[in-house]
Amino acid sequence: MHSINPQNCEPRQIYKLMTGLIVPRPIALVSTMDRAGVSNLAPFSFFCGVGSNPPTLLFCTALRTAVTEGNGRSDCRKDTLRNVEETGEFVVNVVDQDLASAANITAAEVGPEVDEFELAGLASLTSEVVRPRRVATSPAQMECRLLQVIYTGWNAGAGVVVLGEILRFHVRDDLLEDFRVNAEQLRAVGRMAGNTWVKTSERFELIRPR
Repeated sequence: MHSINPQNCEPRQIYKLMTGLIVPRPIALVSTMDRAGVSNLAPFSFFCGVGSNPPTLLFCTALRTAVTEGNGRSDCRKDTLRNVEETGEFVVNVVDQDLASAANITAAEVGPEVDEFELAGLASLTSEVVRPRRVATSPAQMECRLLQVIYTGWNAGAGVVVLGEILRFHVRDDLLEDFRVNAEQLRAVGRMAGNTWVKTSERFELIRPR
């Protein structure tokens, strides 16, 4: 068995290792809006729930470049992070099999003036309590208010944790029964390493011991 010290590796090597071991990862297709009203949409596979009271989730992005004296934090952030920090709002859209290809298109490196809803050919819906719009074809969407942003470091590739409180859930009618989500109908997808995605159609149950 290999024993690997991250201090002796390149960041890209560690990224490949983590995305190969931390699998499968659910995908948060995060919609935001900048101060001028331009929409942004991008997928993040470092994403999970945190707690239910209050309902809280997190997703993680990474710094494009290192933060230095001549290169401030504002220049190093991805559009999603900048919008969230400046407005305090975002929406997490669940990605199913039908939405996967379009979600992948929104991962393109484009300028902040580009609306990824238009880029990916996705219709949007007005949210109830936040400004960012929802993806109309997503089976479920969660409107969130920013709680906290945690920077784990200041080098290129350093992770940034975005914590948000869920203010509204929007769930397609056929998915819910007494607050239980029908996984068969949801048809959620996830990420493995590299360009590999995964379906959630094969499942098994284990009864938790009392």
